[in-house]
Amino acid sequence: MTLILSTAIKFFFLFAPFFVVSMFLSLTKDETVKGRAKIANRAVLSAMLIALVLMFFGDTLFAILGITLDAFRIGAGSLLFLSAVSLVSDGVRNHATGTESMDDVAVVPLAIPTIIGPATIGAILVIGAELKGEQFIYGIMGMLLALLVLLVLLHLSVRVEKILGRTGLNILSKITGLILAAMAAQIVFTGIKSFLEL
Repeated sequence: MTLILSTAIKFFFLFAPFFVVSMFLSLTKDETVKGRAKIANRAVLSAMLIALVLMFFGDTLFAILGITLDAFRIGAGSLLFLSAVSLVSDGVRNHATGTESMDDVAVVPLAIPTIIGPATIGAILVIGAELKGEQFIYGIMGMLLALLVLLVLLHLSVRVEKILGRTGLNILSKITGLILAAMAAQIVFTGIKSFLEL
């Protein structure tokens, strides 16, 4: 149970939920309540499918590419740190700004790259490769719990914005960025430590 909760919290911050809510509100400002709910469901479902694929096939990908887990820890941690810096400094992540139709916005740019961005992909691959046996199942459950919380936030996004305001959402995005920076540093340090112990 502890592993499920700790993994859920880790994934919750990886998904940068308050930034996702801000993006969601901007992209769906002309949508009806029903339309907004449909987009939220599709976005989280798409993110879940992508995250599951990454969790299950991380080890296989490392083997095919001939990359060690520690090397990937350092690379993914560095990328996650850059993503965290962008959240802290600008309150944004790198994301598509094109004129996607509402039919496509649930997948791009909401699921990819807003919820599942390059840095998040790297972190998911590392987490999936680190967890073995029963721990892996708990990790999956934790990830699904984090996505469920994100889905609830998206469905309540209008109320969340009324309570917190845009400024409040921006502040929470920056706090998320600080936590992501610490997580990134831990991933990099773990990779370097393992290299030095070889």
